Amino acid sequence: MSGQGSPDLGSADGRGLRIAIVASSWHTVVMDGLIAGTKEALSAMGCPEPVLVRVPGSFELPLVVQAYARSGYDAVIALGVVIRGGTPHFEYVCQAATDGLSRVALETGVPVGFGLLTCDDEEQALDRAGLPHSKEDKGREAAQAAVATARVLSSVR
Repeated sequence: MSGQGSPDLGSADGRGLRIAIVASSWHTVVMDGLIAGTKEALSAMGCPEPVLVRVPGSFELPLVVQAYARSGYDAVIALGVVIRGGTPHFEYVCQAATDGLSRVALETGVPVGFGLLTCDDEEQALDRAGLPHSKEDKGREAAQAAVATARVLSSVR
């Protein structure tokens, strides 16, 4: 698992931050786990209830994340999952979503929590979804990274 050596960002102070969660609609069980982990982490860091909006798929994440980033939110958390199939579609969607989310953060100066799972199979996605039997909780990690980055940026501004 890739979580080995990850930093402990759970103590970041999220009080007073406006946070939006933008989540894709594919793979309901995985997405429900990612959303729950994100909300639990935000609550533990003192964030008020985040706005949650659903989009059709991972390809649509960057556009909607950008809209929230430009609307005065302190951080936006993008959640999605793309599972490899038998066509190049996987590569196209993963690349477009990743590039788009990176560009949103750089162009707006608003942290984007990267909770986009790009997995070879459903088992890998379930292992990262923050479910009771999962090995990792990428929704929690994306929330913690977004809040910690927002706090770093607030000390620079």
